[in-house]
Amino acid sequence: MEVREVLVGLNLIEGIGSRRVKKLLEFFGKPQEIAQASCERLYQAAGINRKTAQAIRSLRPRDVEGECRQAARRGLRIMTLVDEDYPALLKTIYDPPAVLYVKGSLNAEDERALALVGSRRASFYGRRQAGQFAGALSRYGFTIVSGLARGIDCCAHRGALASGGRTIAVMGSGFLHLYPAEHRELAEQISRQGAVITEYPLHTKPLPYYFPRRNRIISGLSWGVLVVEAARTSGALITADTALEQGREVFAIPGKIDSATSDGTNALIRQGARIVLCVEDIVEEFDGVHSCSQEQSVNVPRQRRQAALSPEESRLEELLRQEPHAMDELVEASGMGCAELSGILLQLQLKKCLTYKKGLYFYEKNG
Repeated sequence: MEVREVLVGLNLIEGIGSRRVKKLLEFFGKPQEIAQASCERLYQAAGINRKTAQAIRSLRPRDVEGECRQAARRGLRIMTLVDEDYPALLKTIYDPPAVLYVKGSLNAEDERALALVGSRRASFYGRRQAGQFAGALSRYGFTIVSGLARGIDCCAHRGALASGGRTIAVMGSGFLHLYPAEHRELAEQISRQGAVITEYPLHTKPLPYYFPRRNRIISGLSWGVLVVEAARTSGALITADTALEQGREVFAIPGKIDSATSDGTNALIRQGARIVLCVEDIVEEFDGVHSCSQEQSVNVPRQRRQAALSPEESRLEELLRQEPHAMDELVEASGMGCAELSGILLQLQLKKCLTYKKGLYFYEKNG
């Protein structure tokens, strides 16, 4: 099989996500060698168990051909990491999807993209702000990226569409199980004025654990993420966390102090996210960063916010001063649970005390 066929085929196998594909590519070097490898060789690759190895060995060209034919009949394009027009920003993240199913078009102009995310149970205030900001940003030439969900997401998409701008929807399911079903017509409109995309094969159902994974694509396609309205338990905060890990900017619109649906966004601002009161706050930030050449901007230090650290934050910062750590190493060294640790790491990233690269957390010196 050719390189593209191997990548599409691997993506069809349950249990192989983008990280495992990356590990396989690092181990074997070429996609074709993965398809031709024996089970014994596949066992040696990190994270590959017997069931997965046997599924890889059982992969046949006809499986890939069938998926591609079904996609074509539905007007979808299947894009892979090796394609020249694969989104450049997305390719820079730690675990870019090996395969994207695309309805519509992804253009070079979409690199000027901003993600708008927030609560599914949004208030009238949140919905209005999402639509107004999406429309205004579209008029400034931004492509609006969101997740096609109820609440803030759909208002962001509709705001961009109403302004004649481009918008990209990232799904957490396959195209044969578009979710939520009532947004089917909205998805059609988006595909005519942008793109609807997913990394999941056609028959993938919208299972709950797929949606946090798709959030890395939302932020990965974007220069920054604007959290419009979110409770403390909102999935939008996962997107903000992922954005920081990817080196993206995080913005937040303040909400009412007595509103539960604004607890998350107000907490982000308290922790150091950039407060947004008007669309110019984002436009000026984007133009300021991108007025430098690429080489210059790499050398411009990201200013660390002078915010007091809690005892737990100071403890983690001291650990990272010594050497970079992976998440599981920090769990062991700190004695904290994953949920508590993730929250503190998010706060440290917002305060510009650490960065996340290639699976490791690094101490970031004051710029």
